[in-house]
Amino acid sequence: MDDVYHRLAKKLDEMPNGYPGTQSGVELKILRKIFAPEEAEMWLKLKPIPETVETIAERLGAPIGEIQDILDNMVLKGQIASRKMCGNQIYIQLPYIVGIFELQLNRLDKELEDLTKEYAPTLMPTLGGFAPAITRVIPVNAKIDGQHQVHNYEDMRLILEKAKAFQLQDCICRKEAALRGRPCKHSVEVCLGLSTHEGGFDKYSPGKLISREEALEVITKAEEEGLVHTTYNVKSGHLYVCNCCSCCCGILLGMKYFNAPYLMAKSNFVASIDQEECAACGVCADERCPMKAIAEEEGSYNVLPERCIGCGACTGTCPTGAISLMRKPESEHDEPPASLKEWKGKRAANRGIKIMV
Repeated sequence: MDDVYHRLAKKLDEMPNGYPGTQSGVELKILRKIFAPEEAEMWLKLKPIPETVETIAERLGAPIGEIQDILDNMVLKGQIASRKMCGNQIYIQLPYIVGIFELQLNRLDKELEDLTKEYAPTLMPTLGGFAPAITRVIPVNAKIDGQHQVHNYEDMRLILEKAKAFQLQDCICRKEAALRGRPCKHSVEVCLGLSTHEGGFDKYSPGKLISREEALEVITKAEEEGLVHTTYNVKSGHLYVCNCCSCCCGILLGMKYFNAPYLMAKSNFVASIDQEECAACGVCADERCPMKAIAEEEGSYNVLPERCIGCGACTGTCPTGAISLMRKPESEHDEPPASLKEWKGKRAANRGIKIMV
């Protein structure tokens, strides 16, 4: 029985995101928790590229109805993904993070949470150890200095405008925190799934279907709470939006506590405080900044550029409007890959692996 889980772990580690092995075998315990042996075998027969059930059934030499039932069950368990593309329902393998783990929301229990916590010191350095970064900060644009151009991939509202289908679900990181007995003070229902295809989530949705207007309301509320917008580190083809907090988010915590600089790409902006306008109230440093990037010294507050991720969470509640986001010098810009395909290619090359097909 263990053989299929070893093979599954190996294939997951051959994906650009990575799934490294451990001496304790905790990564295998996680897979045994999520997959039955026959489900693991089926996962290994699928591909990390979109396929229809007809294509999969023909390739495997099995009846379409039989394969459909198996795939439907695996989608419901968050083991694979499915959405509508170009009028066809497609199925695709997922990496462990971002992917399988986030879809365990309805199956997450204390055992899986404990295993995840045990695995984090091994997993996070691999996830965040190779460029390009997995996720990217999208800045709050309400207080970006008007002299600076904002690219489409830097504007959360433009990203939502390009999407045609939306689904909303709870944050799995905050569910983990609750299982640890430390429930988060922030809103839980904040994770958005995006599709550029009409009806993309009509057949399967891990959350509830919402409109673009409702998605924009989620973004606005997240900004009011000081949450950090993050999505895949690409220019186009965004599949999700997370609204992260520094107390629960695995990506933000991974950046703080593990050697994982490529978990999240900073935005190309940095916060700036106008000292003449600053009232030295401390709200930005004490209540809003998720990275402790604002420090008090002799009664004034200053941004620590090396720590600032350019999220803009500090800008919205400054009582005097003293904080704005300024574009970094061109030499410090981190330009994301054009697409997820390009991201996978660059990431695989940097990890020294071949892309699975």
